[in-house]
Amino acid sequence: MDRIPILKMGPFLLVTIQVDLYDRLALNLENDLIAMVSKTGARGVLIDISAVNIVDSFMGRILGNIASMSRIMDAETVVVGMQPAVAITLVELGLTLQGVHTALNVEKGMDLLYDRTDLLTTQEDEDNGEAPDDYNE
Repeated sequence: MDRIPILKMGPFLLVTIQVDLYDRLALNLENDLIAMVSKTGARGVLIDISAVNIVDSFMGRILGNIASMSRIMDAETVVVGMQPAVAITLVELGLTLQGVHTALNVEKGMDLLYDRTDLLTTQEDEDNGEAPDDYNE
């Protein structure tokens, strides 16, 4: 059975989709990603779709599902690298991808994940010798 690799990068999971997704592969990705969020405690999921040329309503729904399930498990989702034709198709299909943040590329997507999860601020505070707000009295 085909699977799309999921990489852990610090507090985030990175998925790079290099093939057009058929329904079974998309469902496997959805299940695998949610299992990995649970297993690793990841705070964010970054999905790179720069190699994807076609997104149908099913794939759009899967992206929305991943974002919703991840959010319930305290993880943000960012989709990066969307081709203009894919964006046009999603709009024409009426898919707004509720809860899915987007960025132009992986670097900007990672910055967005850090901003959305406040991890960068927490890490900088720890580096400066400051305790997180929960520990200040």
